[in-house]
Amino acid sequence: MASWCVRAVRQSYSLVASPALLRASPRLLCTATQQKNGPGPEEEAEKTEQGAAEKALTEEKSQLEEQLKEMTDKYKRALADTENLRTRSQRMVEDAKLYGIQSFCKDLLEVADILEKATESVPKEEVTSQNRHLKNLYDGLVMTEVQIQKVFTKHGLVRLNPEGQKFDPYEHEALFQAPVEGKEPGTVAMVTKVGYKLHGRTLRPALVGVAKAP
Repeated sequence: MASWCVRAVRQSYSLVASPALLRASPRLLCTATQQKNGPGPEEEAEKTEQGAAEKALTEEKSQLEEQLKEMTDKYKRALADTENLRTRSQRMVEDAKLYGIQSFCKDLLEVADILEKATESVPKEEVTSQNRHLKNLYDGLVMTEVQIQKVFTKHGLVRLNPEGQKFDPYEHEALFQAPVEGKEPGTVAMVTKVGYKLHGRTLRPALVGVAKAP
């Protein structure tokens, strides 16, 4: 029994005096001290660097988002400008197709006016079968006038003879105003020269006299 107690005491002493335990003790003490006193300088530096990196990334993200927004706005404006340019170009092409013959039509209007004056100047009582040459000439003038009006209508050129209508400054040009019996003031009492419209646009206003109140 006494020998067993001696051996137990020796084993306990060897365990306490073990080199491994002695080496581990300073580390355990250091860890405990760090936990008690808080993080050291290295951990503080690491946290500072990490915070600075996060701040830099946040700023870079904000800059990229701002650049993306600016580029998106520029892209939308460019699309809108391109669409407006396309619309204007298309309208110009359509107008060119419709009104490209405007100058030519103006020249032909003078021919139509001459034909109209020529037919009006022929005395109707002399246009008989006995006066065959005059009748043939008159009939040819009338047929030519009818045909040229058909050509005008085919190409969108419409004749304006506004006698008795209300005066419209967009379609008529007043040469004079005078009181006319039986005519309402503000209406066209006389047409001295007919007008024309090309596809709804006034090519030449009618020259008229307007009735006014006495």
